[in-house]
Amino acid sequence: MKKLGIVITDGVGFRNFILSDFLTEAEKTFNEVVILSCLPATVYSGFVIKSKIIELEVFEEKFTTWFFRKAREVAHLKLHQKNNFGIQDNLKTNTSTSKSNRGYATRFIFKLTSILHSEKWIQRLNSAQQLSFKNDPRTIGYKTVLEKENFNILFFTHQRPPFVAPLVYQAEQLKIKTASFIFSWDNLASKGRMAANFDYYLVWSDLMKTELQQFYALVKSKDVEVVGTPQFEPYVLDRYKVSHEEFISKFQLNPDFKTICFSCGDIATSKNDELYIETIANAITEGKIQDVNLIIRTSPAEDPIRFSKYVEKFPFIKWNYPKWNLSRENHQESWSQRIPSVEDVKDLRSLLEFSDLNINMLSTMSLDFIQFDKPVINTVFGNSKNGLYDDQRFLNYAHIENVVNSKATKIAKNKEELIKAINLYLENFKLDSENRKQLLQLQVSKPLHHTGKRIAETLLKWA
Repeated sequence: MKKLGIVITDGVGFRNFILSDFLTEAEKTFNEVVILSCLPATVYSGFVIKSKIIELEVFEEKFTTWFFRKAREVAHLKLHQKNNFGIQDNLKTNTSTSKSNRGYATRFIFKLTSILHSEKWIQRLNSAQQLSFKNDPRTIGYKTVLEKENFNILFFTHQRPPFVAPLVYQAEQLKIKTASFIFSWDNLASKGRMAANFDYYLVWSDLMKTELQQFYALVKSKDVEVVGTPQFEPYVLDRYKVSHEEFISKFQLNPDFKTICFSCGDIATSKNDELYIETIANAITEGKIQDVNLIIRTSPAEDPIRFSKYVEKFPFIKWNYPKWNLSRENHQESWSQRIPSVEDVKDLRSLLEFSDLNINMLSTMSLDFIQFDKPVINTVFGNSKNGLYDDQRFLNYAHIENVVNSKATKIAKNKEELIKAINLYLENFKLDSENRKQLLQLQVSKPLHHTGKRIAETLLKWA
C-alpha cells in the first residue's frame, strides 16, 4: 500500500498539478492520495473528487526564522555569483538601505556571508533556521498531520516558498521521503536557495538536471529525474481545446486578419510593457503594420489597472484578462492565492494555437507559444543609459542566454527592430521554426503527452 501526499502551495501549482492530468494519474498509480493545501480547501470543489484534502495552516515567519532563511539564500548567491550575471543581479536586488530591523539585518547578512558562504555553512544556516521554527505551533501541527497520514512520500509542487520549510523539517524528523518539482525554467540559474533540502527532484530537462547538480553540490544524479513539466500538458488535452471559430467569436476578431498576441509580465520585472503596447498600437494606427488583430494578455499575477488608459486610447485592441480568482485575502504572498479557471486555460490555449505571432519581454510565455511552433519576438528597449527600465540586462541571465544563442526568437531592442521583426514573421511564420524546436527540446526534454503519468510513476518508484 503506497500513499502519496501532494503539497500545493499556490495557484500556479493548482494549474500545473490539478488542472493537468497529474492528479488523475497519481490516483491510478498510488493506493491513496492526499492533498496538503496552502490554498483554501474550497478551491478544489469540482476538480478533486477521490482524493482527501487537508487545508494547512499557513506558516508565517518570525524575525529569527526570516534571518536564517535570508542568510542561507544570500550565502547561496554569494557561493555561485562568479561568472553568473543573473545571480549577481539578484544579489543587487537583495541589498537594502532601509533603517528598519530587517534593513540593518540584511546589511549584516551581506557582511557575514561575504566570508561564510560555503555549502557547509549553508547547511549550518539551514539547521539554524529549522531550530528557529521547530517549536512553532504550526510546525507542531504539521507533525500531527504527517503522523496521522503516514505518507510513503511527500511531493512538493514548488521548491521555493519559504512557508514549506517547516513541513519538510517534520518530514525529515519522521523519516518520510520528500520530492520536489523545480517550478520554473529560471529558478536554478538565477534565483536564491530552495526552501529546504529534499530527497528527490523532478526537473524539466537534461539541462535543468545539470544546473541542479551545479548549484546544489550535495544532490546526487540518481535522485534527479527528467520528466518534462505539467505546465504545458493542458495544450495536448482535448478538454481544453476550442475551435478557431470559437476563438474568433470570443475575442471578436476579424477572421481575415492575422493575430498578434502581446503577453505582459508583472510590473515587478516587466515595467516597460506599456511602452511596447503603445509602440505596436501606434504602428498599426500609422499603417506600418497592416491587417492584424492585436490581443493583449495581462499577467495573472497582478491587477491590469496599469493598462486602463490604453483600453480607451486604442479601442481596436482586444484584451484578455486572465480569469484567476483571489481565494484568500491578507496572505503574505497574495499573488500565490490567485486560482486559475478552466475558462482561462482554454483561453490561453486558444491564444497559443490560433495567434500568428507572440511578443513578450523574455517570459516563459515564449516557450508556451513555441509549443505550437509560433514565432516569438522578445522586446527589450531599456538599458542602463536610455532612461528606461533596464530590461536588456536580462539578456545576460543564463536561461535567457540560451534563448538568445538558440536564435529561436527575434530580440527587439528598439521600435524599428520590433516593427521589422513583426512584419518579417507575419510574412513568413516558418522562419526560425527549426531553432524553436531545438530550444524546446533543450528546455523541456520530454513530450507533453503523458507528463502527469510520467511524474506519478517516478514518485511511485521513489516511494
